[in-house]
Amino acid sequence: MSETTTVAAIDCGTNSVRLLIARSDGDGAFTEVDRDLHLTRLGQGVDATRRFAPEALERTMAALDDFAARIRRAGASAVRMVATSAARDATNRDEFFAGVRERLGVDAEIISGDEEARLSFVGALSAAPDADVPALVMDIGGGSTELVLGSFAGGRPELLGAVSLDMGSVRLRERFLHSDPPTEAEIADATRFVDGLLDGSGIDFGAARTWFGVGGTATCLSAVVLGLETYDRSVVHGSVVSKDDLDAVTHRLLTSPVAQVLELPSMPPKRADVICAGALIASRVGARVATALSVSESDILDGLVLDLLARA
Repeated sequence: MSETTTVAAIDCGTNSVRLLIARSDGDGAFTEVDRDLHLTRLGQGVDATRRFAPEALERTMAALDDFAARIRRAGASAVRMVATSAARDATNRDEFFAGVRERLGVDAEIISGDEEARLSFVGALSAAPDADVPALVMDIGGGSTELVLGSFAGGRPELLGAVSLDMGSVRLRERFLHSDPPTEAEIADATRFVDGLLDGSGIDFGAARTWFGVGGTATCLSAVVLGLETYDRSVVHGSVVSKDDLDAVTHRLLTSPVAQVLELPSMPPKRADVICAGALIASRVGARVATALSVSESDILDGLVLDLLARA
């Protein structure tokens, strides 16, 4: 592998499609060339219909058109795209696959929840090699939540437990939190559902000495707690959200109409209606761990890039 190998990774989730283009440093590390996301809500209604909505597919394909052009300009020699929760559930995914192949020249991979969890863990811990372990990595997506407990040494994960749970910000909002803002009864039902999945997950939450949150829910919550006027990745990465602050922002989001959430300066408009559900999941995980939430911008995309470079 040459020192200038460039690769591209795309993560297509229930709520967002994200890109990372990176160039190898020749020592197992990499330099970021381009990183971006589009909030496309591919999983719109999938929990209820088990089908991709035509408008959701259209939004997602437009995002991939943009990413494909940027990958070509960067001269990436390898491209990998993974699709997660929504694509696992949709019965009309052949249309999705055909669109990906036409735009990127590669097939989308529907990875398992366990593989999604592993990649998120590798991405987070590769950026924090000195973290106290065991570390718990939490990735709350639109359709699922990945939880991984383990350590990371010599570039390899040592996992004590990993699970992908069928709860995410979009799925929870669509299934339980129908009102604006949600009623007390809706919140109670959603909380019971989340608690049931967490209690049956097999993860030893009490063993975690560090708790990482990766992905859009965790980074968005950090920006709100920090009161950022505009989203700043360099400020959010490495930030720490106390459990008291997490519970407080969760209560605020669950009891505020979407119109008020939209007024938060750092809030992406297409995340405003579901962030309350993501916050509820994070808060219930927080009730089970003994440490504050450390927020990382290194996630499944970083894990994908490291895998691509290792294969090269």
